[in-house]
Amino acid sequence: MRRRQTTDSSHSSTDLSEGGEKLALKQEVGLISGVSLIAGTMIGSGIFMSPEWVLHHMGSPASSLLMWAACGLLATFGALSYAELGTVIKESGGEYIYILRIFGSFPAFIFAYTSIILVRPAALAAVCLSFAEYAVAPFYPGCSSPQVVIKCTAAACILVLTIINCLNVRLAMSVMNIFTAAKLLALLVIVVGGLVLLAKGQTQSFQNAFQGTNAAIGTIGVAFYQGLWSYDGWNNLNYVTEELKNPEVTLPRAVMIAIPLVTCLYLLVNVSYFAAMTPSELLTSGAVAVTWGNKVLAGWAWLISLSVALSTFGSSNGTFFSGGRVCYIAAREGHMPDILSMAHVRCLTPSPALLFTSAMSFIMIISGNFTSIVTYFSFITWFFYGMTISGLLYLKIKKPDLPRAYKVPIIIPIIVLMAAVYLVLAPIIDQPQIEILYVVLFVLSGIVLYFPLVRFKWHPRFLQRVTLHLQLFLEVAPTSRDVD
Repeated sequence: MRRRQTTDSSHSSTDLSEGGEKLALKQEVGLISGVSLIAGTMIGSGIFMSPEWVLHHMGSPASSLLMWAACGLLATFGALSYAELGTVIKESGGEYIYILRIFGSFPAFIFAYTSIILVRPAALAAVCLSFAEYAVAPFYPGCSSPQVVIKCTAAACILVLTIINCLNVRLAMSVMNIFTAAKLLALLVIVVGGLVLLAKGQTQSFQNAFQGTNAAIGTIGVAFYQGLWSYDGWNNLNYVTEELKNPEVTLPRAVMIAIPLVTCLYLLVNVSYFAAMTPSELLTSGAVAVTWGNKVLAGWAWLISLSVALSTFGSSNGTFFSGGRVCYIAAREGHMPDILSMAHVRCLTPSPALLFTSAMSFIMIISGNFTSIVTYFSFITWFFYGMTISGLLYLKIKKPDLPRAYKVPIIIPIIVLMAAVYLVLAPIIDQPQIEILYVVLFVLSGIVLYFPLVRFKWHPRFLQRVTLHLQLFLEVAPTSRDVD
């Protein structure tokens, strides 16, 4: 396993910390906050919107439920595999740091370049716009909300998230805990409503439940993408390993609690949808949860719209929290500008990285052309998931004596790797599209930046002066690792 060459940011930066000591992010994420970070990020707008698309591709209620269960099982297996990696490589950064330590600098830079510049900001912008749509909808009854209002609300959401996450890690985790509790309560309302309907005998959707099932390979792959969008965030805790209290215990425990909990809730919520609606009604609903609320809750249906808004805000907080850490860790390793690797001297948060992430998300919101980007980058995301899992298999086979507090059976990462290969290749082979080529070309464009800036360390002098001025203006200083 490759080790780091340096332990701190560039010597050209000024140390603003007291007594000349380096700063480090605090370990303030415990088990409850860890579960909230995983579950709170996973439960966004997906479970309220994606069921109709999973049903559309799978063709029947029973196969749709099987797809949701398969997505939950895959997310659980992936998270358990990542938990072992997190106890071997006890550093924050998720896939980035694992690829860096196992495969080296170049593939790690390509991942960081793709994730920080485009994928993470686009995903955050998508979730914030989803929040904005539901938040402003009550003010425009009977008509669609103006795009400028939606975009301004989404930008305000990102601004609020930036302030919260820059002020204090504990504050960000408190917000995550509160919103996770709220969205779990909302899902429980849907589950209980469905159970009541089933008790009253509304089981029409479950008669001949497999009729119309579509078993085409490419179609199943697209259905997986739709389902896995609702499970996105299963790997979030690995991005903040250095901020976990007792990570050897907290990481695997949080995974084993959060993902099965979310999977069971998703299955029960889908059962509730089918109890309230026929498959044809569900396919034409547009917003499944809202339609369910109108049919079951009647005058209280507005609670569902409110729940979706709260859910997406909490999910965007988790996406923002972890996405900023990837930028911070990549900068600390020399793959991004030095200023992004620094932390605020009093708040002890990676504020420059968070500000950069929010700036990129603002650009995505203004352009408005991010939805297709997120869709087409799904296969790139699973490519890097597969690379990370193959790194775990390499360590298990070639370096079995490395100390690890938690071990996953080797069959589990093998299953995840096979699924990753399938998810990357199936849509390309079954339905090749020119946009996928554009995505690959963007990823490969990182080569143009890697060799002069990282490999040969060409840094213009004016960038060093800019770094110093920004460091003084933002009151930030270089950080040190706190890794055992």
